[in-house]
Amino acid sequence: MGSEKIVITSALPYANGEIHLGHVVSTYLPADIYARFCRMKGYDVVFTCATDDYGTPILIRAEQEGKTPREYVEYWNKRDLEDFTKLGITFDIFYKTSSEENLKLTQYFFLRLYEKGYIYSAEVEQPYCKNDKKFLPDRYVVGRCPYCGAENQYSDGCEVCGRTFAAGEIKEPKCILCGTPPTTKRSVHYFFRLSQFSERLKAWLEGNTNLQTEVKNYVLRWIETGLKDWDITRDISWGVPIPLKEAEGKVLYGWFDNHLCYISTTIKYLEEKGIDGKKFWNSAKILHFIGKDIVYHHYLFLPAMRMGLDEEYALPYAIPTRGHLLLQGQKFSKSRGWYVSLREFLEYFPADYLRYYLASITPYSQADVNFDWREFAAKINNELVANIGNFVYRVLSFIYSRFEATVPQPKEPDELDTELIDRIKSTTVNVGSHIEKNELDRGLKSIVELSAFCNQYFQRKEPWKQSEKAANCLYYSVNATRSLAILLHPYIPYSTEELWRQLSLGGKLDLQSWDSAKELLIKGNHKISKPRVLFRKIAEEELEPWLERLKK
Repeated sequence: MGSEKIVITSALPYANGEIHLGHVVSTYLPADIYARFCRMKGYDVVFTCATDDYGTPILIRAEQEGKTPREYVEYWNKRDLEDFTKLGITFDIFYKTSSEENLKLTQYFFLRLYEKGYIYSAEVEQPYCKNDKKFLPDRYVVGRCPYCGAENQYSDGCEVCGRTFAAGEIKEPKCILCGTPPTTKRSVHYFFRLSQFSERLKAWLEGNTNLQTEVKNYVLRWIETGLKDWDITRDISWGVPIPLKEAEGKVLYGWFDNHLCYISTTIKYLEEKGIDGKKFWNSAKILHFIGKDIVYHHYLFLPAMRMGLDEEYALPYAIPTRGHLLLQGQKFSKSRGWYVSLREFLEYFPADYLRYYLASITPYSQADVNFDWREFAAKINNELVANIGNFVYRVLSFIYSRFEATVPQPKEPDELDTELIDRIKSTTVNVGSHIEKNELDRGLKSIVELSAFCNQYFQRKEPWKQSEKAANCLYYSVNATRSLAILLHPYIPYSTEELWRQLSLGGKLDLQSWDSAKELLIKGNHKISKPRVLFRKIAEEELEPWLERLKK
């Protein structure tokens, strides 16, 4: 393993519903592509995730389904991991915020911050439903956002403008259980002094050149308008208990504990392997992959809490942030049926088709991207099938049928051969540079351009004429195929593993060195296996049921 240590985390999915395509685009696929690349570079990588188990959404759903909260989240933890695995997401560990390890770390953070004066208690007015005889924290209340005016928002934050707010700030509140406007009742809550970290947060944001400028500027404007202290208490039964006698019966807000699960889960994984987890964490580059809807929490709460412990646990190197996924130009909505679950998609199409399409359309920015069914089919048919798949199959089938499955011995390379060799070398460097910078779409575009050049090379060489050029053409083309398998592997791992088998190269593609893609490592007389078509076209009629469903 290389000396560079990398910790990669994906934002934690709430354990209260299935994974849909919108979740995949910003968080899980980009993190997986980056993790696969880093492993092939020889870096010491830990890629972790977990379900976010606590909070009012889970409590409400568990009550509705007649289950205990723990039974409920256990089901979704298992289900989510199954779906991620089918998509080819390679977490080293997929854990849960309700774990014993995370409970202990969360309570440790609370007590240390409390002792240092960063947490204080105050009596506050809380929404209370006389009809249901209970306090109504967070998602028990819906109303209008006090900042942007968006309707039907939960009382702890707005999904439209991204702002968070305290109890009582939501406009025109209603109880989610019975629909009546809540009254208020006094309750002692605990607050984190986020306001005290304004200058430190500003200095960290301005000094960290690995954070996206557009996101950084967005957060700096929030700091300039003034940060408010953060209510970290909830009057519910499901959560991390506050470790103070006088706070009995109260739990911590989910956003206090869930990002600490990045640390507790990573350390658990490492220590089970006999590695000092805390030491590894503090010597690693830490990247937290998120969607733009949770910027506030990750750029403010997360670093401030670590700063409050004098950075006993290192701050992130980067927080790659991407926008939302639209479906045919509209926001995902399960209630309106404007929605595609990951599990359902994978019942009809290969995982690599989704990975390829989403990677190709998603920039490294907060810009929203659009899943369009016809564009999806066109991308697969024109790029995966007609470009990449066409080149690979032509090369391998030609060697298999005309040269008895044996790679011919080359002669001195001519000008066109040399140009191909140079393209392979420069593309390997360029793609690696793009992925290092999280420009995954640009990296994929460079690979597609290399494949297009390979097709032109093969066509210009005309090996079917059985001229002297055939041996060189097939030798350099099969080596280009090997290079394409390595470069494409982080993006479409199932297809590249099959290609690796067809090349009969042995060993796991996961374990190949990224930089070896620059080299010509398939020698003359090497035997390949029988080639098979890697990609099939998507027919128009396959799209019709999906498009028809969205008309309703």
